[in-house]
Amino acid sequence: MAVRRGTAATLLFLVVGTALLGISFRIEPGSDWFYPAALALAATWVVGAFASGPVPLGERAVLRPLLAGAALAGVFVLGALVVRHLPVLDDQVSAVTAYADRGSGLLIVAVTLVTGAGEELFFRGAIYDAMPQRPVVLSTTVYALVTVATLNVALVFAAALLGLVVGTLRQWSGGVLAPAITHVTWSLVMLLALPALF
Repeated sequence: MAVRRGTAATLLFLVVGTALLGISFRIEPGSDWFYPAALALAATWVVGAFASGPVPLGERAVLRPLLAGAALAGVFVLGALVVRHLPVLDDQVSAVTAYADRGSGLLIVAVTLVTGAGEELFFRGAIYDAMPQRPVVLSTTVYALVTVATLNVALVFAAALLGLVVGTLRQWSGGVLAPAITHVTWSLVMLLALPALF
C-alpha cells in the first residue's frame, strides 16, 4: 500500500511539475511573474520528492561532484562556441539566456540554484528510486521528456546529457547529495558564462 501511495505521489508531482515547467518558459523574460512560477516549480519537485518516499543523501563527498559539475560546464561552454554559429540552436539558447539578461541578478541566481537542487531531489530521488531496472537511463529519459514542455531543443539536449552525468553520480554515491552538488555547480557556471556568449 505504501509503495502504491509513493508511486501515485511521484506521478502526480511529475505531471504538476511538467505543467509548471511549461508555464514558466512561456512567461516573458524580465517579467516579475517568472520568479513565483519558477519557485513554485522548485517547490513542486522538492515536495514531490519527499511525498514519494525517503530521499537518501548518500556519500557526503563534495569535491568529486563539484569537479564533475565544473568539468561538465566546461564541455557545455565549448559546445556553446559551436552552437552560437548555428542559427536555429543559437535562437534556442538565446531564449534561455534572456531570463538571465533581463532578470534580477540575485533572484535569478537563487532560482537557478533552488531549481537545480529541487530537480535532483525529485529526478535522482523519487524517479530514480521508482526505476528498479536501468535507473540511470530511465530517470534521464523521464527528465529529458519532462523538459520537452519548455519547447526548447537545447534544453532537452542539456537535460539528457546532464541527466546521464548526475544519474551516474547517483549510482556511485547512493544518494541525491552528489548529483545536487554537480547540478548546482553546472547551473551556476552556465548562468554566468552563457549570457556572455549569446
